[in-house]
Formats: sequence, C-alpha cells, structure tokens
Amino acid sequence: MRQIGLAWRQLRRDLAAGDVRILIAALVLAVLAVTAVGFVTDRAERALAIEANRLLGGDAVVRADTPITGVVREAADDPQLQRTQTQELQTMIRVGERLQLGDLRGLGEGFPLRGSFRIADASGVERDAGAVPAKGTVWMSRAGADTLGARLGDDIAIGDTRFKLAALVMQEPDAALDYFNVAPKVFLNLGDVPSTGLVQEGSRIRYRLVVAGPAAAVERFVARARPALGRGQRLETIADARPEIRSALDRAGRFLGLAALVSVVLAAVAVAMAARRHSERHLSGTAVMRCLGASQRTLVAIQVGELVMLGLIASTVGVLLAFGLQWLIGGWLEQALKLSIPPAGLLPALQGYGVGLIVLLAFGAPPVLALRRVPALRVLRRDLDPTEPSAWLVTVAGFAGLAALLWWKAGSAALGLSMLLGIAATLVVLALLAWLLILVVRRVRSRLRGSLRYGLANVSRRAGASIAQVSALGLGLMALLLLTFVRTDLLDRWQLSLSADAPNRFIINVQDDQVADVRAFIARQGIAEPVLYPMIRGRLVSHNGKAVTGADYEAQGERAQRLAEREFNLSVSDQLREDNRITSGTFWGKRRPANPEVSVEEDFAERLGWKIGDRIAFDIAGQPFEAKITSLRSVDWESFRPNFFVVASPGSLDGFPASHITAVSVPPARTRFTADLVERFPNLSVIDIDAVLKQVRSTADQVSTVVEVVFVFSLAAGLLVLMAAVSASQDERLLEGGVMRAIGGSRRQLRLAQASEFAAIGLLSGLTAAIAASVLAGVIATRVFDLPWKTDWRLAAAGAAIGVLAALLAGMFATRRVLDAPPSVTLRELQD
Repeated sequence: MRQIGLAWRQLRRDLAAGDVRILIAALVLAVLAVTAVGFVTDRAERALAIEANRLLGGDAVVRADTPITGVVREAADDPQLQRTQTQELQTMIRVGERLQLGDLRGLGEGFPLRGSFRIADASGVERDAGAVPAKGTVWMSRAGADTLGARLGDDIAIGDTRFKLAALVMQEPDAALDYFNVAPKVFLNLGDVPSTGLVQEGSRIRYRLVVAGPAAAVERFVARARPALGRGQRLETIADARPEIRSALDRAGRFLGLAALVSVVLAAVAVAMAARRHSERHLSGTAVMRCLGASQRTLVAIQVGELVMLGLIASTVGVLLAFGLQWLIGGWLEQALKLSIPPAGLLPALQGYGVGLIVLLAFGAPPVLALRRVPALRVLRRDLDPTEPSAWLVTVAGFAGLAALLWWKAGSAALGLSMLLGIAATLVVLALLAWLLILVVRRVRSRLRGSLRYGLANVSRRAGASIAQVSALGLGLMALLLLTFVRTDLLDRWQLSLSADAPNRFIINVQDDQVADVRAFIARQGIAEPVLYPMIRGRLVSHNGKAVTGADYEAQGERAQRLAEREFNLSVSDQLREDNRITSGTFWGKRRPANPEVSVEEDFAERLGWKIGDRIAFDIAGQPFEAKITSLRSVDWESFRPNFFVVASPGSLDGFPASHITAVSVPPARTRFTADLVERFPNLSVIDIDAVLKQVRSTADQVSTVVEVVFVFSLAAGLLVLMAAVSASQDERLLEGGVMRAIGGSRRQLRLAQASEFAAIGLLSGLTAAIAASVLAGVIATRVFDLPWKTDWRLAAAGAAIGVLAALLAGMFATRRVLDAPPSVTLRELQD
C-alpha cells in the first residue's frame, strides 16, 4: 500500500509539473480515436442492419407453403417481438377486358414491420404508406398497372370480388430480395383474401410470418424457430438479401473494422513515443531515490503503479470525450442517412479501456522498467543510461498483446493477418532506411554548410531517436494512407457498379429464332445493342457419379440444401466477361473441348462441396447432361448483368431446349418500351428492376456516408495522435535550440535547421509509408474486400507529399517554444 501511495504522490507531482502532459495527451487522443471510431462504427453498423432489414419487411421472416403453426408460431409470441403475416398466391387479374396472371399479396396489419411501401394515390403525390390497403381496395405495382392498362379508381376483378384500385406501388420493402417475379403485383388487406374465393383445397398459397424487435429477442426467435422448421419452411434474415446489397453491407463493415485497426496502430505509435520521453524525464529522480536506499522492487511498484493510474485516468477522459463526440456525430449522421441511429452500446467503451491499458503497458512498461536499473552515479553523470534486459521480453510480450488486439479488432483473419504482416514489414524497412540515412548523413555532412548541416547533423547525432521517430512517424502515416487508399477504391467501386447506365430491364424467354429480331427492335429504340445469353434450366441429379438430392446437403446448411433442390440456370460461353474472373483451374476460351466442361462460381462450389475435377450431372427436360468442373470463377454480382453459377463449354449443350436472357438500360423517357416490346413479342417477360436499383443505390449511398464519416474522423484523430507522437521526442531539440540561441544563433538559422531535420525525417517516412500503404492496400483490397486493384501512383505520390508536409508542420509546431521562449527559461525547464 505504501508503494501505491508513493505512486499516487508521484503522479500528482508529475501532473502539477506538467511532466506527463505529452504522455497523457497521447493516451487520451489514442483512446479517444479508438473509442469514438468504435462508438460511431457500432451505431452505424446497427443502423445499417436495421435499414437493411427494411428490405425484408422485418428482422426475420419465415416462409412456408402451408399455414405456419407449432413451435415456429409460438416462438413469434415473444412479448418483445412485433409480428404480422402475409399470404401470397398467383391468380388471374382482370382490368376491363384485359386479363393476365398476377401475383396477389394479402398484407396483415402492421406490415411491413421495417421500412414502408412507397405509393402514389389519387392526389398524384408519392408518399410512404402509413398502413396496409383499406378493405375493399387494392394497390398495384406500377409495372403491373402499365401492363394491364389500369388507372387509379378502376375496378380490379380478383376471383369472386371486385376491388377499387386506390394506389400504385412505386417501391415495396422486399423488392430487392426477389426481383425475378415478373407478374403484375396486387396488394390487398389480408382480411379480404377469403372473400375472393381463392383459398380452397389445393390452392398454392405461400405463407409468410414476419417478426421484428430488439436484437436479443430476434436472436432467440431464430435460435428456437430454425431447428423446428418443417418441410417447405424457410427462415430468412438479411443474410439472404441480394448479393449486391450483401456485398455493400459486408464491405462497409470490413472498412469500419479497418478504421478501428488504424486507430489501434496510431494509439501504439503515440504512446510508445510519449512513454519514452516520460521515462527519460524520471532518470534523475530515480537515481536520487537509489541514493536514498530505494530497492528495485519499490522503484518498479512506484513507476508501474503511476503508469496504471495514468492509464485509467487518461482512458476515462478519452472515453468520456469520445462519448460526447459520437453523440454530436450521431445526430448529424442521423440527418444524413435519413434514418434513426440506435444509441451507443457499452462495448466500444470497454474496448477503449482495453486498448488504452494494453497499449500503455505494452509500450510504456519497457522504458519504465528500465528505470529500476538506473545507477546512483546518474546523479552526477547524466551520460549514464539504464539498461534493462527484461524490458525486451516485456516489449515482445507487448507486441504479442498488440497483435492479439489487432486480430480481435479486425473481425477477419485475412484483415488481421494482412495488417500484422504489413506493420512488421513496414517497421523493418523504415528502421533499415533510417539507419542508411544516418550513415549517408554522417558521410556528407562535412560538405554541407549553414543551417542545413546543423539540421542533418541532428539526425545522425541522435541515431536511436531518429530511427525510432522515422519508424513511428512512417508507421502512422502508412496507417492513414492505407485507410485513404482503401476508402477511395471502395467508393469508386460503388459509384462504378451503380452508375446511371446500369441495366434496369431484364428480358427473358427469348427463343432462338427471335434473337436477331429482338436485337433489331432494341436498336431501333435508340438503346445500345444487347448481348443475349443462352439459358438452359436443369436439375442437379448426381455428383461424381453418386445420385444426390437436397437431403444429401443437409450438413452444409439450409442454403446449400435449397440450392441443390432448385432448378439451375445453365449457360454457354466461349469468353470470360469483365465481371467474371478465373480464380483456379483453366477456362477453355476459344478452344472447343472434346468432352463437356463447366466453370462454376467459387462461393457456390464451396457451399456445395464441389472441387475442380469433380463431375456433376443435371437432368434437362428429361435428358441427362454430365460435365467435368475445370475452373472456378469469382462473379461481380454488383454489375446487375446476367450471370450464372454454372457455365458450360461451347457445343456441350447443343440440342438441349434453351431460351435467351439479356439486360438493357432503358432511359426514363422510354415509358412505352416494355409495352411495345411485349406487344411485338408476346412470349417475352420483361422485368423492371428500377425499384431494385433505387433500393440498392439508397443502401450504397447510406453506407458510403458512413464510410466517409468514419474516414474523416479517423483521419482527424490520426493527425492529432501523430502530433502527440512527434511532440514526444522534442526535449533534446529544445535543449540544443536553447543552447544555440544562448550563444547567438538567430531565429532564422534555428528555423531552417529544424526545417531541414524534419523534412529529411518526413521525406523518408512519407515515401516509405506511401509505398507500404500502396502494397498493403492492394493485398487488403483483393483479399479482404474482393475488389480489383490497380496501384494509383499519383495518389501514392500525393500521399507521400502530404506525409512530408504533415511531419514538417508537426515538428515545427512542436518546437516553436525554442523560438518563442527566452533561452534561459527553456534551458532551466529542461535541466530541472
């Protein structure tokens, strides 16, 4: 207890004297950066999850082909959950003399529980629907109304009943999950479904149970309902969303994880530099205590005790500041995203404390432990420095702790490993280059004159400090540039995939003898000539000669089982499109293989356990088709162009019944395109995905905003942390500057000398950081974000220049006291 009391007294004295202001400022900034990014990330991720669930109409959905009862229905009775249901079936819809098969959807009260229908009623104004259709009325999809020629107020005949068309649906909550539903959609009150007379024995009705509520309650529902699912029942969450939406959400989550990693790295840089300065300022005081008989154990208890107290105080301040800052940012983000942002959880605060204490002990303990070996003679001879062999063990343990922290914060093995290897390689290269710079300066400084010679001499004279500062500054700049590069590529990718000319109409069921005529018709509309892809439907029947059914894939999960049970869309191609890339195996190209071969989408193959060399067989309209898997592909599902899980080699599917599919971008002004095309080719089905694109663009815009906010905040916090790191090593410069001013050095000479020193350090750090960040960004972009990567050397050069400027400005700002304060004041403060 006596040592704790002495540690507290020493901390109070250091706080009063200002000796620990750099360390506490660095630690507060580090915890602030990590915690605030954590708070914003946590709130943004939960907000995006809630927004994404609007695409389902709830947080979880059970679909079935029979009424949902039993354990699944009971699981939805949780008092913390909201619940509703819908019924869907296909039936004939009549408007006047026009009759067409349509999709009828009965909506229960409260549907959707997340999101809303966007409708246009008789007033002509688009608005969010506040409730389901009133009894006796229906809503109809805009595309369906165009197809049937329906107008608001018309009578819509469905089964035995007529309804008034009260509104057109401009956007529905779950359109992005199932846009290959081409029939006109009619929405009515669930209570009106029995009056149509369509619910009879043998009717093919699809039932849906929708629930929403707190995350814990939804998880309980999923955990209880999933094992109880019967045949024909399926449980869906946002993980079953369209690949385009899942990809945007997944990549945003990974970027937020990367931002958190960068904050941890910056925290380590700042605290390591500040702790070194802190220990140097305690050398003389510790030597005096040794003279007075203090034991090594007492010294360790006092110094480590002070460090832990300092860490708790600084972490508390950092967490409180972060909470206030994220509260302000959350309010702005709520307006920018136009959705409610959930309150912050406690986990980011706990992570802030953990990061602060781990980083402080990992990088602050080694120099503090070295204080116990301070010789008593240090009172008289200041050139004697302590050596502490065990401190290296603590450093290794500290880096191991930091590695574990990075791995934990990454949330991805690939991201964590890439960051760890990138940091290690960057540190080695930075230290080596700094050492080479010192050797070069020592050789050429005799040829230099004036302030430039003095500034560069400072670099070589303080070899250890210069290597440490170049390494720390370069690592911090590398982390910030890495975040910049990945953020730029990520946003560019979203903008490219969701460009204004993205396809918004899918045309299917084009027969072989119609291909040329359909191309010509589209060309006459002033639309770019499309590429039509053959599409052959088949059902999987065997794998490596063994007959398979959906039950054989039960171990791989529900999704694999569904994929194996459904009909596949196969295609044929002799060339690889831009949005497809071979990841393993060999694509046949223009070669016409003697035996049938297929290329399979890699994630699809992994889910079903298929490998290169396997043989798979399909039943196509009663005819067998077997082929060997010779390549795996990655597919860019965000391109909104027709893509296939399985593509066969040229000629291998000749003779099998096939139709064709294509996608085109129809300008908004071409309102009659669909009607004219279907009138000319009645057998075609045209799928309007404008509503889908609008939802996907909205989701991408929201996650882009989150990415931008977190990026800007991480950048600002990182620059503050770098400022603290640079400031932590300025005592020697201040001392030498004070001496120079005392012997007649001018302010201009001192300023030029400082500028040359910081420019040399900044140039080396900035160039190395830019190169390292470019290489690491390429690895992370391709391995973690699944993005194509092309090094932008102009961006790297700009990053290096900014790094040099940042180091120069930070260094000049940190040493401004040497010019502003009288030499006697500076020397007295540093010698006390």
